Amino acid sequence: MLTIAVIPEAPPTIATLLGWNPQPVPILPLIGVTLAVLYCWGLFRLRASGTKWQGRRTASFLFGCGLLIVVTGLGIEGYGHKLFSVWMFQHLTLSMAIPPLLVLGSPGRLLLRTAAHHGAGRILLIVALSGLRSRAARIVLNPGVTIPLFLFSYYGLYLSSLLDIVGSSWIGHIAIELFFLASGLLFIVPILSTGPLPVRQSNIGRFFDLFLEMPLHVFFGVIVMMSTSPMVSLFADPPPQWGIDPMTDQQLAGGLAWSYGEPIALLIVIVFAVRWNRDEARTSAVKERRIDDAELTAYNLYLKSLDPQR
Repeated sequence: MLTIAVIPEAPPTIATLLGWNPQPVPILPLIGVTLAVLYCWGLFRLRASGTKWQGRRTASFLFGCGLLIVVTGLGIEGYGHKLFSVWMFQHLTLSMAIPPLLVLGSPGRLLLRTAAHHGAGRILLIVALSGLRSRAARIVLNPGVTIPLFLFSYYGLYLSSLLDIVGSSWIGHIAIELFFLASGLLFIVPILSTGPLPVRQSNIGRFFDLFLEMPLHVFFGVIVMMSTSPMVSLFADPPPQWGIDPMTDQQLAGGLAWSYGEPIALLIVIVFAVRWNRDEARTSAVKERRIDDAELTAYNLYLKSLDPQR
């Protein structure tokens, strides 16, 4: 059974990090390819029916799938087993960059529009909607669960021996990567998703969630940079032929944790602010229309009262 990761022999460079170095069982790259294929299939069905679909949604989702394939399917994955900085880059990409791209692609809405309402398509829709409306979905998408889970992926893993214990095996390494992706999705879905959700927070509530998370992962980066000894034993002894000092590499990892998420968080806030403004404008327009209708009805009643013969 193949359970040993393929570690590159050459020192890390841009060429080797992005070079071809497949792992024994590339689970996450296969997930990325599968998601992209399914999305394109749904898009083909949608266009065949004559329904329009925004190109930016397609670009966002496919770019997210591409990132998933790159950071877990190329040389980056092999170096991530021994270098804290590369592993941190993978962590941040899986939990902070890829989830918003996938969610902005609106895959749930695409599913609802393309799945057939008979046969296997109907079963798929029933399963998807039943799961979405379940008590479990309400729990896992609650901010009381998503925010602590997201922060645990930083403070819980790196400030304890859990990463050394679980990540020391090949399957544990992959399991942690899947956890990063899942925790990132659970955190961002209630904030950015426009599809059906079991419970939808107010705009103020979602903004508070964003505001709460942003400084906490920055502070984690400061902790890593200020550490004077290796925080994770897995990265304390990189291959000597790479010529990398583990503490220098750890400083780089901390710098990534401190800076990587800021531009992404800013873009998410901008997208969220634009949507919030649209929601407010839409709500205001509905209220004004109702007021106008009420005033017109009252005026007609007034005119009718002036002419008893009507």
